[in-house]
Amino acid sequence: MALKVIKISRVSPATASVDPLIVPLSFFDLQWLKLNPTEQVFFYKLTESSSSRDVFYSSILPKLERSLSLILTHFRLFTGHLKWDSQDPKPHLVVLSGDTLSLTVAETDADFSRISGRGLRPELELRSLIPELPIYSDSGAVVSLQVTLFPKQGFCIGTTAHHVVLDGKTAEKFNKAWAHTCKHGTIPKILPTVLDRSVVNVPAGLEQKMLELLPYLTEDDKENARTLKLPPVKEINAKDNVLRITIEISPENIEKLKERAKKESTRAELHLSTFVVTFAHVWTCMVKARSGDPNRPVRFMYAADFRNRLEPPVPVTYFGTCVLAMDFYKYKAKEFMGEDGFVNTVEILSDSVKRLASQGVESTWKVYEEGTKTMKWGTQLLVVNGSNQIGMYETDFGWGRPIHTETMSIYKNDEFSMSKRRDGIGGVEIGISLKKLEMDTFLSLFYKWIGN
Repeated sequence: MALKVIKISRVSPATASVDPLIVPLSFFDLQWLKLNPTEQVFFYKLTESSSSRDVFYSSILPKLERSLSLILTHFRLFTGHLKWDSQDPKPHLVVLSGDTLSLTVAETDADFSRISGRGLRPELELRSLIPELPIYSDSGAVVSLQVTLFPKQGFCIGTTAHHVVLDGKTAEKFNKAWAHTCKHGTIPKILPTVLDRSVVNVPAGLEQKMLELLPYLTEDDKENARTLKLPPVKEINAKDNVLRITIEISPENIEKLKERAKKESTRAELHLSTFVVTFAHVWTCMVKARSGDPNRPVRFMYAADFRNRLEPPVPVTYFGTCVLAMDFYKYKAKEFMGEDGFVNTVEILSDSVKRLASQGVESTWKVYEEGTKTMKWGTQLLVVNGSNQIGMYETDFGWGRPIHTETMSIYKNDEFSMSKRRDGIGGVEIGISLKKLEMDTFLSLFYKWIGN
């Protein structure tokens, strides 16, 4: 897909501040220090006249830039950098006077309908819609944006964000706030403004333990765990034929999965939420699609929100990351490759979700720590990015809601995405990215139980 970069702007907060802002990373922030950035794309379809170059550059783009500048006054951290100076025991987020956010403006002649569709598409065709996020050994940007025009068709907004500055809830608040400001010209009343990391109350010593775990998260440079450089990502080449697809699971199909779990399990009480049965179905299909050695180690995870699970709870207006990985690692592939793979996963996830009400941060951390330290080469890993509680389609900048959204980082990070569906109540939307052979097998297994 040919892409022409028109300009790279540096967007400043509308209200400048001369005071530097220094925010130390919290325990929750540090967990994601070595994770590659989260990448998302939001597609907006326009009429042929409203998506002409003249209208786009004279009206739409200026509105996006002005509203971004306004909202950055309240999301000032996004203009800053991640820093880890030699004298500091841990990294900080630093914002100085004059710091800005990078906004790339580009054009493409690609077919908007196909690129923004939900069917199978080559992963490489969408990669250029995501901006780069420069990260070096001692400093790195935390957020960058890109707006790409498809002349006479529509446009998309691509975001690349370091996980240490936001989690799903904070990202959702930013997207909604920017869209609201662009559409209405006013700033929303409730915004995440609390930057004080002391409101995150975790047991003493956990931050240090997290820092000590960093060498295990830095495969290529264990002797220099202090570096902010990220581990190498899986390269995506044309010959690999990596495909992505978005699948909507209706409420009716969710009920099918719940009924299957009830039928196959001998347990009387299971936590059969949409999240649990969806994750279980995707995971078992992934393991079977990979095939191979049934004795290979496997590991799967989801992120639990601890905002309301700390004492005292974290304020609703907290700006930052407050999720911790729920880790499942003491398993082999064969436990999920048979006919009982789905119900095995449901029971594991059900137990985990039920324990969350009473399980503290420290016990959750110990499981993740052990799973990370003992992870073997060749382990099949899958992490869910998002949940069925995250809304990706409630971002109307004034030209309607996005017709589609993509989480582009799922292939690189061994993830699949999950979010609310665009239309209708209930159900869920998932995003999958796999090499063609695995994708074909995955889809065959996936639809076997719920139908097309």
